[in-house]
Amino acid sequence: MNRFVIIDSLHRYVGKIRTIRNEIRTERLLNSLPSEIRADIGWPDMYSGMRRRED
Repeated sequence: MNRFVIIDSLHRYVGKIRTIRNEIRTERLLNSLPSEIRADIGWPDMYSGMRRRED
């Protein structure tokens, strides 16, 4: 195996982990908002619909 292939694979893995962590932080932030604001922006209803389409 070429070392560049290993580095590229590791880079993609780290990128996926970073994306997952950012999504978790965003969810936590949105869940901490008052319920009125969450309702105004459609959280979590809109997000749930988007997640179902991705899966």
